[in-house]
Amino acid sequence: MALAALAIGLVSGAGALGNGLVLAGAGLGKLRHRALLSGVVGNYRLLPDALVGPVALTLPWVELGLGAALVAVPFTGGVWTQVAGAAGAGLLLVFALAMGINLARGRGAIDCGCGRSELRQPLSRALVARNLVLAAPLLLVAAGGARVPLQGFDLVSLVVGGVAIALSYHLFNALVALRASPLAATLLPARRQG
Repeated sequence: MALAALAIGLVSGAGALGNGLVLAGAGLGKLRHRALLSGVVGNYRLLPDALVGPVALTLPWVELGLGAALVAVPFTGGVWTQVAGAAGAGLLLVFALAMGINLARGRGAIDCGCGRSELRQPLSRALVARNLVLAAPLLLVAAGGARVPLQGFDLVSLVVGGVAIALSYHLFNALVALRASPLAATLLPARRQG
């Protein structure tokens, strides 16, 4: 039982830390490109026009605050860690739902808004799946999975795991964006027509 609790603590803590780094980075990126953010939010065509501006204005700050709260999860305790986990999972699931709705509408060519401006990312099922995978450890945090106090090597493992999650997120985004770019035709072998 103690080993299972430790494993859940490590997975949920690393997931919280990794997602916190991802969300904080996304918030900073959106602040740097805030002039474009209203267009990206509006492109999803899910909000009334009157809400596009306020959502675009507050989203970077929500991501930054939530990112900081999630980074703190492995080092703090209490009910706020569960709130941060639930809020982080909720935000990722809302993003996945927004992408899924637009894919179902046949609007996969719009930019997801989750990448860098120089590496445009059209919507794809891979991005929806990415958000679902990222939300999973946060659901563990929301359920109280990060309650195990970690020390020493376990804490080092958690930090390494969290950083690995954040780096994997960026690598995944770059690969998905490159696959959808015009450059992909020169890098990938021609697909056979069948």
